[in-house]
Amino acid sequence: DSEINEASRERPVEPTRTGGPSEDGWQWPASGSILREYGADRTRQGIDIGGREGSPVYAASSGRVVYNGTGLKGYGQLIIIQHDEAYLSAYGFNRRTRVEQGQDVAAGAHIADMGRGPQNKPMLHFEIRKNGEPIDPESVLPAD
Repeated sequence: DSEINEASRERPVEPTRTGGPSEDGWQWPASGSILREYGADRTRQGIDIGGREGSPVYAASSGRVVYNGTGLKGYGQLIIIQHDEAYLSAYGFNRRTRVEQGQDVAAGAHIADMGRGPQNKPMLHFEIRKNGEPIDPESVLPAD
């Protein structure tokens, strides 16, 4: 499971294999492999996690759903969760959402089902913003 595939540079991600959340309470939002790592210079500033279409997408930390819709171009069906004054997380390319805007969710809650991204590949686009600025999600998620 923890083997790195150098040819595709995809790294397996299992949200529960580290025994739970990081020290700050963050956890991986989906099972799969990293298709694209963080790059601050990109339009969508987060990571892409490949998986199986229809597989669960989880809240990476507890908070309130502040957006659930398709109004942001380039993200498909998008959920945004506000965690506190500083942090929010975004979950793009969902096939089906399981939460309502305004709903409070616990860390690990099943919030959506994975859909297909721009290349028609099953994936989750995941972003974390701190004080409105994108950060590398892997800086707060549990290490491999």
